[in-house]
Amino acid sequence: MQVLRRPPGKTPPTNILQFGAGNFLRGYFDWMVELLNERTDFYGSVLVVKPTQGGRYDDLLAQDGLYHVLLDGIQQGERKQETRLISSITGVIHPYEEYAAFMDSAELDIDFIVSNTTEAGIRFVPEARPEGRCGQEFPAKLTQWLYARWQHDRPGCHVIPLELIEDNGDALRHCVLRYAHHWRLEAAFTDWIDTNNRFYNTLVDRIVSGYPERAGALWDRIGYTDRLLVAGEYYHSLVIQAPPTGVPGLPLHEAGLNVTYTDDLSPYRERKVRLLNGAHTAIVPTGYLAGLDTVGEVLADPELRAYLEWVLYEEIIPSLDQPVEELRDFAADVLDRFRNPSLHHRLLDIALNSTSKFRTRLLPSLLAYHRRFNKLPQGIVRALAALLVFYRGRRDAEAIPLRDAADRLGFFRQVWAGEPSSERVVRRVLAQTDWWGRDLNDIPGLTAAVTAQVDQSRV
Repeated sequence: MQVLRRPPGKTPPTNILQFGAGNFLRGYFDWMVELLNERTDFYGSVLVVKPTQGGRYDDLLAQDGLYHVLLDGIQQGERKQETRLISSITGVIHPYEEYAAFMDSAELDIDFIVSNTTEAGIRFVPEARPEGRCGQEFPAKLTQWLYARWQHDRPGCHVIPLELIEDNGDALRHCVLRYAHHWRLEAAFTDWIDTNNRFYNTLVDRIVSGYPERAGALWDRIGYTDRLLVAGEYYHSLVIQAPPTGVPGLPLHEAGLNVTYTDDLSPYRERKVRLLNGAHTAIVPTGYLAGLDTVGEVLADPELRAYLEWVLYEEIIPSLDQPVEELRDFAADVLDRFRNPSLHHRLLDIALNSTSKFRTRLLPSLLAYHRRFNKLPQGIVRALAALLVFYRGRRDAEAIPLRDAADRLGFFRQVWAGEPSSERVVRRVLAQTDWWGRDLNDIPGLTAAVTAQVDQSRV
């Protein structure tokens, strides 16, 4: 079996600085860069910066930045598969060990800065201005790099964070400016940040499951040992808060990628949370209590699939103030993604912190539907009742490994102690105003409707 090695010859110039090289970035953005190089006049490559101190990306270095992406999914009822060699990463810097090289890279012809450092990565933590070493937090490192670039009188950059937090570009810019102020850097530098650099808010979407279990068979098929092989779904989406022409110099739309430019991310975020995430939250307790363990099994069950379709098309979509056809197309994509046979998405993995997820993902649809039609959405009511029974902690004779805040788990143990009446349990749970933002018992008919569903689930 051959080892992946970059052949000698000319490589594209480095014009993207990327903080992180985890599964998601490699199976999402670096895959996009590969398509940009293949399909457009874009010609560039990625320099990876290790954002944390541990590890060295040894496999990436050993394979000269090369690896394969395996995509698998269903689109409009048809199975689609793709295996592609990705060559867009041409360099790696460990700033904790190679600080001088990290600073020197600020002089390169970098046009774009991309990051995915987890939801906790974009934050300001006060520290003394580092001398001869990199800062601890990602925004601190970025501030150092931008300061060196400003000192060398180099142009500003387009900064495209892909972290899953709201208004991620604004949050990152705010952190950089806070570090500049905290370290007492020149006012001219902060002016340069504001006038010569553009920070974009983004919304990303693709399930990247990581190293596939069937890697050995794939090695045989591609003819290479690839320890960085990454698998994900065929579907992808990128929404960027930018002018209609997009990010200058980055022709993502010309590469046939599913990218949207908008001046307002909120409807796209709301659509994703209410439909995609809301569907997950609806089927976790209902599917698991029915004896199923994965999203795919739920979609293969005729009754539960019909239930999910009802929740999506008859309850969530009517509760939203967005174009119906666009919502229905998005819901169809959600169902295709859930049916993907290559992704074994366990319901218990999605069940983490289900009470808070219900508040953000399904409760807004319940409330909006009730306001609009003056009646309760029975599918969402069923999901709420199943959630309460799920937190009883038993599926037949087996214990459910619940994962939530300790105080919430303790509360459920208390309300389910002994053999309480269903109505007592429902009233106490719906009265938790700090969970739901209000006493849900005040919604006409909800307590009785949830109680009836709980009674059915406990039989």
